[in-house]
Amino acid sequence: MEIEPGQVAVVTGGASGIGFGLARGLGLRGMKVVLADIREAGLADAKVTLNAQGVDVLTVVTDVSDPESVAQLADSTTTHFKRVDLVCNNAGVVGAQAPMWEQKPQTWQWLINVKLLGVVHGVTTFAPLLLQQGTGHILNTASAGGLMPLPTMTPYNATMHAVVGLTETLNIELRAAAGGVGASVLCSGRVATDLGTNSQALEPSVGAAATGNPQDLSGSVLDPDALAELTIAGIEADAVHIVAGAGVAAAARVRLESVLGDLTSGPST
Repeated sequence: MEIEPGQVAVVTGGASGIGFGLARGLGLRGMKVVLADIREAGLADAKVTLNAQGVDVLTVVTDVSDPESVAQLADSTTTHFKRVDLVCNNAGVVGAQAPMWEQKPQTWQWLINVKLLGVVHGVTTFAPLLLQQGTGHILNTASAGGLMPLPTMTPYNATMHAVVGLTETLNIELRAAAGGVGASVLCSGRVATDLGTNSQALEPSVGAAATGNPQDLSGSVLDPDALAELTIAGIEADAVHIVAGAGVAAAARVRLESVLGDLTSGPST
């Protein structure tokens, strides 16, 4: 997909972090931006900042775990801007760290509702609109945790693997239905965001502490604006997997080599 001035981007989880970085990067390229987030105050602050930089912004308070709320987001977008070209299913949370057998059922349900079903709701709501116009793109935010194991973060790890897999399949389905529509999945390493702190504020009983980090990798921490630039380049290149961050590619390669090794050394069928 070619990013062009006048196009419209929807970004969930857009009040801060990766989502805000994406919104700013797209807005500075002339796209109109719909910022969606469950945090109303955060949306207001983000809008002020982006407006000051010349970005045309609509804010919509949205709970991505609720399909009706996502449907209202789509209605607000098409009513205000009359179209949508890029949908960034980016809203995310992270749970506290513990071995899988110690993880709370509430943590599993919360991460599934937000990180997995939030993406599903975004796709099922917006994909028909993109297919109808014959052009557009869907970006689903996963993480490095969708390409490798993350001990002590199994609920997060599981949802991230699911988002990677569904995006790979979604891209094939979209391109078969309309050649001008596709999908990408963002798998980044450590990013300088307040995801842990925000998660704990939203769900104190299951959210991560401020020290929690879903991308437990060595190396430098990505700046959200720098990540946005890499992501936009990946979208314009029609890349299915957008991988960024120190150590991510190497760690993913180790996992893939392990799978291939088991396939070649396992019992023949």
